[in-house]
Amino acid sequence: MSFDWRRAARRVRAVVPFALGVSGLCLASVGVGLVAQQQQPQIGIAPVSLTSAPYTFDTAEQHKIRVAIVASGLPHPFSLAFLPNGDALLTERGGRLRLVHGATGAAPRLETEPIAGIPQQPTFRTGGLQEVALHPQFSTNRFVYFTYNKAGEPVKGGQPGARQSAITLARGRLDGNSLTGVQELFMGDWQNGASGSRLAFAPDGMLYITTGAPFGDQAQDRNTVYGKVLRLKDDGTVPKDNPFVGKPGTRPEIYSMGHRDQLGLTIHAPTGRVLTAEHGPNGGDEINLILAGRNYGWPRISFGRDYQGPRISESPVAPDVEQPIVLWIPSIAPTGMTFYTGDAFPTWKGNLFVGSARRGEIPRTGGLERIVVNDKLEELRRESLLTELHQRIRDVRQGPDGRLYVITDEDNGALLRIEPAP
Repeated sequence: MSFDWRRAARRVRAVVPFALGVSGLCLASVGVGLVAQQQQPQIGIAPVSLTSAPYTFDTAEQHKIRVAIVASGLPHPFSLAFLPNGDALLTERGGRLRLVHGATGAAPRLETEPIAGIPQQPTFRTGGLQEVALHPQFSTNRFVYFTYNKAGEPVKGGQPGARQSAITLARGRLDGNSLTGVQELFMGDWQNGASGSRLAFAPDGMLYITTGAPFGDQAQDRNTVYGKVLRLKDDGTVPKDNPFVGKPGTRPEIYSMGHRDQLGLTIHAPTGRVLTAEHGPNGGDEINLILAGRNYGWPRISFGRDYQGPRISESPVAPDVEQPIVLWIPSIAPTGMTFYTGDAFPTWKGNLFVGSARRGEIPRTGGLERIVVNDKLEELRRESLLTELHQRIRDVRQGPDGRLYVITDEDNGALLRIEPAP
């Protein structure tokens, strides 16, 4: 594969103005009814609580949106999935799957008891539920898929409570407030540390799973599933046309490799293209277009820096390493993402939305990124939304009502609805 150095250089120049223009917002300048708590962190904005009243903001193209709380009291939710009837499922990292009745309606209600049937795991640092997703034929089979880090043996010499873990995919049938017939479909290899994962079904029915490998050289090791995008059938078996099937010393589930920490995954429905959002270290966050068998560089190649300051790699580009289609310097800690296809926001149709936990390593600076792309998924412009709320946005989804919903990764996390202001 030939490498276009001029194109790569244009990408670097393109991100410099954006990098220089990013700054945090002072809490005193927000003026939207936020309540600052008493304890101040050493760096960043003071912890902030959302009020019950809806917020109204202006935006660059849609203009005048309203943000309202649908449900609260969710300790560190990670993922969101809508049922066809407008109910919503949410995972909490503590191990609970929650149900919000009528999440898209006028009187939403958070079910008091978590959904039964989720495998219980010991509490440990990298444990807990992660993604939740519905089977494409959920209306007939009622299948709910979820991932979690299965607990293994304690890590010798590790931090107190640290355990080995293995990324695990399971599914069950949703029956009222329970999952029945829960079965494990896939389990990765054991490791001493783990990160989050995401799930997405493509139009052809294949299931994609992201895994992370922020440290060491796992992302370049084909004998482990970490630092990869995996591709499975809906029953957890390996498709025969996966790019590494039959190759010695290689996990057949691997679809692409060289990834760091992938906490966003979505499918571009018109084309079936797979996109992931990947954390760089200090800077160099990426959105990648995932292609079969390709290498995305980590940890050898990165636009980011080590947390102590030095660059990860002398050059952020190299032959035979795929380049991101969107890049952030400084980092935004990208999370869940989705393409908007509804009618509630006509000027946002086709835009890509990406959650952000914080930007530039400053706590309480998260928000929602809106990226305008053309039909080739090339970036045209971008806008940062909801930064005035000072929340860690962990996921964003389009509801069956055509409005956008986000969840906040906080001690008192919330499900928020974004809708046109009246």
